[in-house]
Amino acid sequence: MKNYTILFLGFFFCYHVHSQDRTVGLQVSTKGQSGNYVLFSPLYSTETYLIDVCGKQIRTWSSQYPPGVALSLLKDGSLLRAGSVGNTKFGSGQGGIIERYNWDLSLRWSWQLSDSTQVLHHDIKPMPNGHYLAIVWEAHTRADAIANGRVTSFPNVPVWSERIIEIAPVGKDSATIVWEWRAWDHMMQDKDPAKPNYKVVKEHPELININYYPAATPRDWFHINGVDYNPVLDQIVLSVHSLNEFWIIDHSSTTAQAKGHTGGLRGKGGDLLYRWGNPATYSRGTTADQKLFGQHHVHWVPDSLKYGGKLMLFNNGYNRPGSETYSSIEVITPPLDDFGSYGRDTGAAFGPANPIIAYTAPKKSDFYSAFISGVYSLYNGNMLITEGNNGRLFEVDSTGQIVWQYQNPDAGTTLYKQGETPLSTQVFRAESYRANFAGFTGKKLIPNGEIEGQPLPTSICYKAQNNHVTEYKADLNAAWPNPANDVLYVPGQSAADLYDMQGRLVQAGLKGNVKVSHLQDGCYLLLNNTGMKTRVVIQH
Repeated sequence: MKNYTILFLGFFFCYHVHSQDRTVGLQVSTKGQSGNYVLFSPLYSTETYLIDVCGKQIRTWSSQYPPGVALSLLKDGSLLRAGSVGNTKFGSGQGGIIERYNWDLSLRWSWQLSDSTQVLHHDIKPMPNGHYLAIVWEAHTRADAIANGRVTSFPNVPVWSERIIEIAPVGKDSATIVWEWRAWDHMMQDKDPAKPNYKVVKEHPELININYYPAATPRDWFHINGVDYNPVLDQIVLSVHSLNEFWIIDHSSTTAQAKGHTGGLRGKGGDLLYRWGNPATYSRGTTADQKLFGQHHVHWVPDSLKYGGKLMLFNNGYNRPGSETYSSIEVITPPLDDFGSYGRDTGAAFGPANPIIAYTAPKKSDFYSAFISGVYSLYNGNMLITEGNNGRLFEVDSTGQIVWQYQNPDAGTTLYKQGETPLSTQVFRAESYRANFAGFTGKKLIPNGEIEGQPLPTSICYKAQNNHVTEYKADLNAAWPNPANDVLYVPGQSAADLYDMQGRLVQAGLKGNVKVSHLQDGCYLLLNNTGMKTRVVIQH
């Protein structure tokens, strides 16, 4: 028995030394990984990297700006990237410029929005129509805030509110704002009946209390750090970091309607359709009911993936109560009806009572990032997680096992070598792309060596093969394309009926390829006699 123990310890020691040598770059690679390509831009670098599962560079784009901070690949293989122009009037996460680079690394388009009163920041989201959603800080004076009902006890500083814009690129360096929404248009207060928007807070969850804890974040009151778009619902979700909650708003309204409280498919204009994470913000809970703690990357999971149709996020766990400090990946099932509205019992907070906990580390404190970070559900049921503060990118399977791990070596002024301990290698959020991604069509994905200095000669990379990849299958065989323009394909053995968002039958007996060019733009519900249903968007 003693000899077996020594042998086991010997193997453990050899593995331990080997893994410690890999302080940067690829650290874990197993048969269970997805085989996806990973895109990321280190927080203090001007480089953007696309790497393969072996940690080798496939493409590297260079900018004159550090991240500002989100990025993504578009379906033609071009890179959409937010950059930071160094606006000193605003805080961390500020950007100011959006750039689009071709696959050949040349700059195709850029656009700036940055001055003393406003600046682009944090996130951008490509839309199916070729436009982009972006977040803008806009400064209001202290006097303006007080005139709108904010208490006078907060410090003598400006108040940064938030604005969501939809931009259409024009030429090489211009854009047109085609739609916008302002948080400032949807305030309420319960301190002074003589001032605007005087309401009983707990009776209006659709509005934002201008006096919710203003002393904690006197300037950066909301710090919205993420935006996502659902084209089927035509809704936008916003991660509101400082309030420890997320909001959903209606994009189907016009800009004029978005300023008010009526209009759009749900009839509520720009008011909040749904909010979750901290019901104390609208006086429907206490600190004990708070579920989110400095969260990032709230987004809808595509229908074809595990947790499809639900909202997934990285719950940073900043100031989480209790003895343990840790982050978690969580999934929320909103109380969504068939027509895109969110139910709530009278006098209650929005449900659900609790999230689905999709991942925590076996020892919870081993997984923690106080800020930035993100997560994506992958085609095989795994998740790609960005532990942003540590620059650690890793993939976990459905059992929580780490099947792939990569440590960013680029700290901007320093490119770490193997064996060195990396510092300041933060990554806002890594993106994941399959080999069959449309943007890779016709492109040569040739590995060009590791990013880190002095890579180890012995590879630990396991290249994924199709014979061991089991794709996750969604429960619902959804219609496509979605959004549809001229023709909608309705799958399944049974014919389906199409309803509008008011529950009225629009067309019956649909199956296979169906002409929809005569229908008005909007959101519809497909329902067949087996009870299967899915939402579709018609967009001409």
